[in-house]
Amino acid sequence: MADRDGAIPVLYQDRRILVCLKPPGVCSADQPGGLPDRLRAQLGEEAACLRTVHRLDQPVGGVMVLARSREAARRLSSQVAGRRLEKEYLAVLTGVPEEREGVLCDWLGYDRRLRRAYRADGPGREARWAELAYQVLQVRDGFALVRVQLRTGRTHQIRAQFAARGLPLAGDQKYGAPETEGTGIGLWSRLLAFDHPQTGERVCFTAMPPQTEPWSRFDLAPLPGTP
Repeated sequence: MADRDGAIPVLYQDRRILVCLKPPGVCSADQPGGLPDRLRAQLGEEAACLRTVHRLDQPVGGVMVLARSREAARRLSSQVAGRRLEKEYLAVLTGVPEEREGVLCDWLGYDRRLRRAYRADGPGREARWAELAYQVLQVRDGFALVRVQLRTGRTHQIRAQFAARGLPLAGDQKYGAPETEGTGIGLWSRLLAFDHPQTGERVCFTAMPPQTEPWSRFDLAPLPGTP
């Protein structure tokens, strides 16, 4: 999601962090055309320190935090490893889960050649434990809007775990969904909460997805439990 002039929305910034909305289709990594590179150009600071401490898949949009110093990056990365950085997503599923809420647990492997995660039979060299909690918020025309809280952070975790149950995310053709109109896939980083790397204060940032497909199928405001 970007403003009409192409600018990336910045929700907050200070000397240690920058919180923004990553547009779907933009790479999270620090490479030419990636999110840090685009933000440096937008800020007019080619040498600005902007370090990625967590990632969103390229077709996914929403709230991200970047560190503005090496020490801030170290402290935020420590929170990611210790699960102190809280992540909550909204997802649109092609299909409706049998249970209105639950926890999905799998061993997930990742095929580097196909760039695709898969459900494995058990632990192994390429298989790691994956766990998430979900809650169905609304159902419309065979699609389900769900809130997802990650308990682990595996590559393509949300996409792969729901697809393994016959519920691929809307527009996620890599995992078996039919093509749909709109930008990106039915996955949005709605909430990030973490301890500020300088002050230690617990901070929380939220943003809702744009009113485009598949999100326009649902009444997004107000959602239960939305801060």
